[in-house]
Amino acid sequence: MTTATFRKWDSAEHLRTEEDIALYLDACMEEGGDDPAFIAHALGVVARARNMSQLARDTGMTREGLYKALSGEGNPSFATVLKVARALGLKLSFQPA
Repeated sequence: MTTATFRKWDSAEHLRTEEDIALYLDACMEEGGDDPAFIAHALGVVARARNMSQLARDTGMTREGLYKALSGEGNPSFATVLKVARALGLKLSFQPA
């Protein structure tokens, strides 16, 4: 009998293309659009998929500060969210609900 081994799921491992990232963030906005911590965490997942160290350099923030702000436990300012989105090559847009 063989024993199955499992790993913890990490969405960042599956965000390989710009389209993957856009679809992931759209799904996260649909799922948790009223929960800022959920959205911050989703940005953190994208940041890990892209390269947190490079993002830290691009935003002028520390890696530790980014991990904390985008952990879902943090409470990033809107300015931080915009700075991270811009450094990731993303833009925020609004649509009628």
